[in-house]
Amino acid sequence: MEIRHPIHPRDAAQFSTERMRAEFLVQGLFQPGEVKWVYTHHDRMLIGGVVPVEAPVTVSQVPELHTEYLLERREIGIVNIGGPGTVTVDGEVYGLARRECLYVGLGKRTLSFGSVDRAQPARFYLVSAPAHQAYPTRKTGPQDAEFEQLGSDDQSNRRTLYRFIHANGVQSCQLMLGMTELAPNNLWNTMPAHLHDRRSEVYLYFDLDPAARVFHFFGEPGETRHLVVANEEAVISPSWSIHSGVGTRSYTFIWAMAGENYTFKDMDPVAMDDLR
Repeated sequence: MEIRHPIHPRDAAQFSTERMRAEFLVQGLFQPGEVKWVYTHHDRMLIGGVVPVEAPVTVSQVPELHTEYLLERREIGIVNIGGPGTVTVDGEVYGLARRECLYVGLGKRTLSFGSVDRAQPARFYLVSAPAHQAYPTRKTGPQDAEFEQLGSDDQSNRRTLYRFIHANGVQSCQLMLGMTELAPNNLWNTMPAHLHDRRSEVYLYFDLDPAARVFHFFGEPGETRHLVVANEEAVISPSWSIHSGVGTRSYTFIWAMAGENYTFKDMDPVAMDDLR
């Protein structure tokens, strides 16, 4: 497991590009036959990737957490961004097609990840947060999630936002998770920007052409920086940072939040005049 420590915004403003990428960019999550973990002390979120190929990959204990099993004091959201797969939760099997999501709550002891076709393996993206109450395991996806149409073509930001794990959908203790898909030829996400000082957020960019990149904007409104992000890379966004981006081509991203409040619209808008 790779561990990332909290960073103060005044310190982050002095970082080189290399240091920014080392602290906030998550690469190499999806490795065949393995489970990869990155632990961030920003709201103690745990970010992972699993690509089962020849055999299922089972996750029970994560030694660095110093608990008997992964979900002893945690909950987890799982999104499949690859071929058809299965997630087995304490012996119960759930099929997950591409872009479908599974929530697993506090107290479940064993997760096992499999692919239906090893030639087109599943690619499971995992986000976990601490939890103090158990909620039922539930599956969802774009076909039955609450969604919202945002933006416009003239602003190059027309997109569909799907809410998977949230107060009015799949219930959880504190984790919120969803997906935003940009329409063809639209490039911007989350601009005008906002903050939510009571929650950290993680973005995973995917469905991005291998030659394309997303320029992810980051930092306090008056001290912005950017990270150049490739397909299937994630960005850890602390509570003090904006999180916005523009791609060289359209793309999709999974957003996940954890922290103080459990209200999706708990946001502090940032005026364009305040961005630097």
